[in-house]
Amino acid sequence: MKVKIKICCISTKEEAKMAIEAGADVLGLVAKMPSGPGTIDDELIQAIAKTIPTHLDSFLLTPKTEAAEIIEHQRITGTNCIQLVDAVAVETYPILRANLPNIKLIQVIHVTDESSIQEAKKYESLADMILLDSGNPNLAVKELGGTGRKHDWTISRQIVEELSIPVFLAGGLNPDNVKEALEFVKPFGLDICSGVRTSGKLDAEKLAKLMKVLS
Repeated sequence: MKVKIKICCISTKEEAKMAIEAGADVLGLVAKMPSGPGTIDDELIQAIAKTIPTHLDSFLLTPKTEAAEIIEHQRITGTNCIQLVDAVAVETYPILRANLPNIKLIQVIHVTDESSIQEAKKYESLADMILLDSGNPNLAVKELGGTGRKHDWTISRQIVEELSIPVFLAGGLNPDNVKEALEFVKPFGLDICSGVRTSGKLDAEKLAKLMKVLS
C-alpha cells in the first residue's frame, strides 16, 4: 500500500491548495501551543479546514488534554481528525468517542527512549492511529512537535512492528531522507513540516521533490 503523506503546519488557504494539488493525503493544522512552528488561530484553522475536500484528512493539532476542551476545540475548528500532541489520560478516550463519534483520534508519542514503546502500546486499543514525533513534553516549556529533529528510528520501527494500528512517522523528515525512513521504519504514513519549507513558507519545489521521491 502506498504510504500516506501528511503535510503539516499548513498556515494559509494557499498552502492547503498547494499541498492538495501536490498529492498530500493529510493536512496538519497547528493550534496555538507552547512552542513550535506554524501555529495559527482557531478561526483560521476553521477557514482552511472548510477548503479541504472531505475525502482527505484534516488534522487539528491540539495541545489540550481535558476531554471537554478537546471536544470544544474540534467543534470550533471543524477538522475531521484530532492529533493529540500531548499525553492524554486513557479515561479521556471513551468520552471523546462518545461526543465525537465520527472524528479520528491520533495520539502522538514523543520518542525519547525504549519507554516510548510501552507508551505507544497503552493507546493501541484507544486511538485510531499513533504518530511518532521528536518533541519533549517534560521540558519547562513543553516541546510538542515541529522540532525538525530525527529521533531513534530503531525504536520507531519496533513500535510499528508491535502495534496493530496505523503509525505515522514525524521528526526531521525531508526529501533527502524520507525514502530511507520509509524503508527502515515501514510506517503507514510520513509527516513532514520543516522539510518542505523555506523561511517558514511551504516550498513548491521541495514539495514536488518529496512527492517525486515517494512516487
